[in-house]
Amino acid sequence: MPKIVCTAVVIVLLNVLVGCHGIDSGRGQLMPARTRTSLGSAPVINIAEAGETDIIEQTAVSRQTYRQCLELLVGYYIRTGNNMKLRWAEKELAALNAIPQYNYIIEASVASPNLKASISIPEADGLYEDALQFEKKAGPLPFLKNKSLLRLALDKYNQLIKKYPTSSKIDDAAYKAGGIYDYFKDYSIAVLYYKRAYQWDPMTIHPARFRAAYILDRRLARRAEALELYEEAIKTEGRYEKHLTWREFAEKRIKEISGTDEEQ
Repeated sequence: MPKIVCTAVVIVLLNVLVGCHGIDSGRGQLMPARTRTSLGSAPVINIAEAGETDIIEQTAVSRQTYRQCLELLVGYYIRTGNNMKLRWAEKELAALNAIPQYNYIIEASVASPNLKASISIPEADGLYEDALQFEKKAGPLPFLKNKSLLRLALDKYNQLIKKYPTSSKIDDAAYKAGGIYDYFKDYSIAVLYYKRAYQWDPMTIHPARFRAAYILDRRLARRAEALELYEEAIKTEGRYEKHLTWREFAEKRIKEISGTDEEQ
């Protein structure tokens, strides 16, 4: 009995820890620590006239300048032996590194829905394989996944989409990225990436339409959109035997949403 009680407590705690973040909180857009490198200098912009991209680029450069100055201070106080100020600088640097930093550019939003996954590009294939490895190393268990590795995988998928928009892997990268955003409960972004997967390759092997419809239905309560997408998914992805479970679920939900289920 004590073992059962302990197990139940652990499960409850894990659910609390995983579920304490709200929907579309941007957890998937948090920048991985390994990607916070120096971006060089940039001219000061007129904020009143700047567009979103200009402001985001200025923000990124300002972040790095601040970090570099603190690192220089730490080095200076180590050399001069000023232990009091060294502690201050180290504490401020640690606090800076602990602050969430978001990537405000969502690559699937920037990329055109009219792109075509068509050309085999070795560099893109390499990025895709790197991303798969990061995702695999993040672990198989939902509650125990390494979030930092998942974000590194996302970074690779997004690099692929940005740098190689004609690659035959862009639909695969979008689908895999959608799965990670789904895991982080960034459902609106996940739907966008799933949509890009089938927009960029209408015959994609992935059940992207089914997954997008499921999120619209179950997570975002946008059931009119979900209904339309369920129907489209059945006609396309639902033709494949490997997606039979998805097809059966979609057929059931179509009846329930449209009110034609005999039990309702």
